[in-house]
Amino acid sequence: MKIVMAIIKPFKLDEVRDALTSIGVHGLTVTEVKGYGRQKGHTEIYRGAEYAVNFLPKLKIEVAVSGETADRVVEAITTAAKTGQIGDGKIFVYSIEQAVRIRTGESDTDAL
Repeated sequence: MKIVMAIIKPFKLDEVRDALTSIGVHGLTVTEVKGYGRQKGHTEIYRGAEYAVNFLPKLKIEVAVSGETADRVVEAITTAAKTGQIGDGKIFVYSIEQAVRIRTGESDTDAL
């Protein structure tokens, strides 16, 4: 079992969700986060005053899938979230040791 975690631009969420649904992924977690990478933030002008925006708004998507599905999930997210501009985000894949569905007590891949 794997967790696929992706950091994406907020306006790409619907496209990513549709891409994941189309390959059979039925559940995901979305968290609003802030951060920066190579973008390094930018400056904005608000009411005549210039200020630095060091952390940019992003979305973190987490999807728990079986090991053999992880590559397809990464490909779907990459295709859907890509704009070709700096700041498109990153995808991380890591292993899950155990999963349990609280309601039924099912474990591991049955819990996904």
